[in-house]
Amino acid sequence: MSWHASLRLDYAREGSRSVARFAHDGPLRILQSMWPEGDAVCHSVLVHPPGGLVGGDTLQVEVSAAPGSHGLVTTPGASRFYRSEGEAAVQDVRIRMDAGARLEWLPLEALYYSGCRAENRLRMDLAPGAELLGWDIAALGLPQAEQPFVRGSVLQHLELQGAWLERGRIAADDARLMDGPLGLAGHRCLASLFLVAGEDLPRPRRDMLLDAARAVIEPHALVASAGATAPGPRVVVVRVLAPLVEPALQLLKAVRRAWRPLLWQLPAAEPRGWIL
Repeated sequence: MSWHASLRLDYAREGSRSVARFAHDGPLRILQSMWPEGDAVCHSVLVHPPGGLVGGDTLQVEVSAAPGSHGLVTTPGASRFYRSEGEAAVQDVRIRMDAGARLEWLPLEALYYSGCRAENRLRMDLAPGAELLGWDIAALGLPQAEQPFVRGSVLQHLELQGAWLERGRIAADDARLMDGPLGLAGHRCLASLFLVAGEDLPRPRRDMLLDAARAVIEPHALVASAGATAPGPRVVVVRVLAPLVEPALQLLKAVRRAWRPLLWQLPAAEPRGWIL
């Protein structure tokens, strides 16, 4: 039996407070909304009670952010794509933001089990003046549990409408991609942190973010497999390859801590669930 679930999450500004309202169908919901930083930023915890996706499962998430609102979405644990002998398991996220809105899209990693057929899509549509700080973290197999990624495939899709598109398929049997020096080079975690905007970022602001990211990367153990770039005038990206999730995630968290005060004059605070 396949699970089909959908969630709509809407952020709005009411007075000095950002608030979240949601509606769901199936096993996908907002566990809790919190204001640990004060009224201006609403933190929402997204949960999928079944704990993972198998072939034929679909999760659809639609997020909107109204003018002046600031939402932060995270999850209490990793998303899991299990082995499938038939249909693909699909997660489809669409984010629409109005002028002056801010959003942080920070779900924990997606774990792709050997034998999975997974599709993971994130599509963003931002009005001029809107900004989104987000990441995508993919872990292939469970190396520490001696369950390598030797079968299956993952389709990844990251898109900022009209400005940026990254789409690729990772096939476990593609040795050149999985282990070649121009591919993953034997790494099994690939992760990106990105700042995307609804209009061109001024060059000094882009350079400021790149310099801050590179200052974090340079002394890090993953310096040889990480980098920061601006693939377009509306996008700044940090990319990292790592053998495991933890070092990649810690690097992206460190860059986020450096970026947040520069972007929005906000403290480098982490969602409460990350520190438990």
